[in-house]
Amino acid sequence: MTTSVTHLWRLLKWGRTLARHGALRGIEEDPTTPPQVRRLTRIARLGARIPPTPDYAKALQEIGPAAIKLGQALSTRPDLVGERAARNLSLLQDDIPPSPFPAIKSIIESSFSAPIESLFATFDEVPVGSASIAQVHRATTTDGRDVAVKVLRPGIEEEFARALETYEWAAAHVERYGGEAERLRPRLVVAHFRQWTSRELDLQREAASASELRENLIAEPGYYVPEIDWRRTARRVLTLEWLDGVKLNDREALIAAGQDCEQLAATLVRAFLRQAVVDGFFHADLHHGNLFALRDGRIAVIDFGIMGRIDRRARVWLAEILYGLITGDYRRVAEIHFEAQYVPGHHNVDEFATALRAAGEPIRGLPVKDISVGRMLESLFSITRDFDMPTQPHLLLLQKTMVMNEGVATALDPDINMWETAEPFLREWIRSELGPEAYYADRIIEIVRAAKKLPELVHRLDEYYPPRGAAPPSPPLPEIAVIEHGNWWSYATVAGIAAAVGALLMFVVA
Repeated sequence: MTTSVTHLWRLLKWGRTLARHGALRGIEEDPTTPPQVRRLTRIARLGARIPPTPDYAKALQEIGPAAIKLGQALSTRPDLVGERAARNLSLLQDDIPPSPFPAIKSIIESSFSAPIESLFATFDEVPVGSASIAQVHRATTTDGRDVAVKVLRPGIEEEFARALETYEWAAAHVERYGGEAERLRPRLVVAHFRQWTSRELDLQREAASASELRENLIAEPGYYVPEIDWRRTARRVLTLEWLDGVKLNDREALIAAGQDCEQLAATLVRAFLRQAVVDGFFHADLHHGNLFALRDGRIAVIDFGIMGRIDRRARVWLAEILYGLITGDYRRVAEIHFEAQYVPGHHNVDEFATALRAAGEPIRGLPVKDISVGRMLESLFSITRDFDMPTQPHLLLLQKTMVMNEGVATALDPDINMWETAEPFLREWIRSELGPEAYYADRIIEIVRAAKKLPELVHRLDEYYPPRGAAPPSPPLPEIAVIEHGNWWSYATVAGIAAAVGALLMFVVA
C-alpha cells in the first residue's frame, strides 16, 4: 500500500513540472477550485518561471506515459479542465523513443515460449510507430503474410499502476471538498480512466475487440477492420493484418490518390453512428493516426485499445436526443434528459427545454466550419451547472469519440453538415426501434421471458411456503418478556439498588 507521503511527493514533482509549463494557472485562477488545492498549486510553482501561454500537452509528455494517457482522457472533459486546456490537450501525441529491440524480442519470445524465428520469417527491428504504451513493428509471418506486430513496452504495467494509485488518492481528496468538485465526480473519472488503461494493457483483449467490431461492421462495406492473427497474439503481443493506405489527415495526398474526400467523410460519420447507435460498441480513439483510406476507397481503422459500450436504452435516448436537436424538438430532448435522470427531478422540464433551445438554435443547420465551438461549449456547460447535472461517466468515451469523429470528418470535407449527414440514418433507426413493429416485438420477447420463469417461480414458492401437514395448526402464544438465564445477576443487582434507593427516600420523608 502506497503511503500518503509518497502520493504527496509524486504530486509535488508532477505539479512542479506542470508549473514550469504554466499548466497550473487555470486551476489557481478558477474561483471554484477548493482553497486547499489552490495552496498546493502555489507551493508547486514557487521559484518557477511561468510562461505566458500554458502548454499542458508538453508538460504531460515530460511527466511520462501515464500522464499522456490521462491528458488524452481529460481532453474530452472541457467542463473539468476548461476549454482552453482541453483544446491544448487534444494535441497530445504519444510518440516517444522506442524501447530497444532486444527487450521487445524477449517479450515476444516469452509470450509464446518460442524463438521469434519460428513465428516470423522477417521482423523489422526499427518500429514503424512508438507510443506511450506499445510500439509497432512490421513483419512477415512464416506462411508469407505481411503483418503489423504491436508489443507492450517493458515495465509499462508497473508504471501505470503506480500513477493510477496516486490519481485515485488525489481525486478522493479533491472530491471531499464538495461543491463543484463533487458534482464533476473526479473519482469516477479516474475509475473510468483505470478501466480504459487496463483494456489497453491487455493486447489479447484488444484483439477480441477488433474481432467483434469487424463482425459488426459487415453491414458497412466502406469501413474495414483488419483481420487478427490469433496464433501470434497474446496478452503483451498483438499481430494483425498489415494495411497500406493514406492517413485521413493528409487531404492533399488523398486527392492526389484519387480519393473522394466528401464520400470518405460521409462514410466516417455513418460508420460511427452504426457503431454507437445500432451496435452500442464503438471505436473510441478515432484520431487521424488510426484512420486510413485504402486504394479501393474504403476507410480502414486500427488501434482497438479504447472501445466504448452503451446499452440499448441509453442508445435509444442518445438517438432521440440527437434527432431532437437536428429537428429542433427541444421539448422532447428535455423530457429524455429527465427520463434518463440526467437532470435532477426538482428542475422544470420546460425551463430546461428553453435552455437547450438557447444553446441549439444558433448552430442548427450550420456547417461545422461556421460553428463557434467555444460558444457552444460555454452554453452547454452553463446548462449543466444551472441544472445541477452530475457528470455521466458512461458517456465520456462517447462524447470524446463524437468530437474526434467530427474533427476528422471536417478535415476531409470542410463544408460537411454533420446534422444533415446524420439525420437520415437516425430517422430510420428511430423508426425501426421505436415504431409499432419494434414495440410489439419487445412486448412479445418480455412475455416469453416471463413465461419461461414461471416454473422456477412456482418451485421457489413451494420451498418457502410448503403445504400444511396432517397436524392441526397451533394456537397463537402470548408474548412474554423472559429474563435471560445469563443475566439474572444484573436483574438482582438492579432490584437491590432500587430497594436501597426506596428505603433511603422513605427515611428522608420520615
